[in-house]
Amino acid sequence: MRRKVERINPNELDLKEKVVHINRVAKVVKGGRNFSFNAIVVVGDGNGHVGVGLGKANEVTEAITKGSENAKKNLVHVPLIKGTIPHQITAKYGAAKVFLKPASAGTGVIAGGPVRAVMEAVGVQDILTKSIGSANPHNVVKATMQALVDLLDVSAVAKKRGIRFNEVFNKPLS
Repeated sequence: MRRKVERINPNELDLKEKVVHINRVAKVVKGGRNFSFNAIVVVGDGNGHVGVGLGKANEVTEAITKGSENAKKNLVHVPLIKGTIPHQITAKYGAAKVFLKPASAGTGVIAGGPVRAVMEAVGVQDILTKSIGSANPHNVVKATMQALVDLLDVSAVAKKRGIRFNEVFNKPLS
C-alpha cells in the first residue's frame, strides 16, 4: 500500500546535503565524445525529514546543484523513535532490495554506501541494514526512500485499524 506524502516546505528546515554518487556519461557524436554528469544528492535535517534528487548537467557542480534543488522538492517525513525506525521493513526498487531493521541504542548506523547517506541525512543513529541484489546507487537510494515512506508509527497504525492508541499493543484501558 502506498501512502500519500504531504508536501514539506524546505525553507522551514535546516537542510544539509550529501552527494551519494556522481556518474560521468558520454555521448558519442561526429566530433568525438560529449561528456556530461549526473549526481544523486540526499538532503535532510537530521530530524526525520529527508529527500533525494537527481541532477544532470555538463559540469559536476551544476549537476550537484540541480540534484539538491530536486531533492528539496521531494522531502518526506520519517517517523523516528529514540533514534531508530519504528519497525523492520523491506522495500524493492528495480533489482535493488533494501532491508531496514531497528537497533538498540549505541549500535550505530550499520549500513553501506547509498543507504548510509540516506540514514545519516534523516537522523537515524541506530539501525541495521542490508542491501540485497543490485548495487546500482540510483535504485538502492530509491528502494531506501520507499522503505522510509512506507514506515508507520503507532498512531498511524491505530488510525488505519480504526482502534485507539492503547489498543494497538493489546493493553486494556484502565
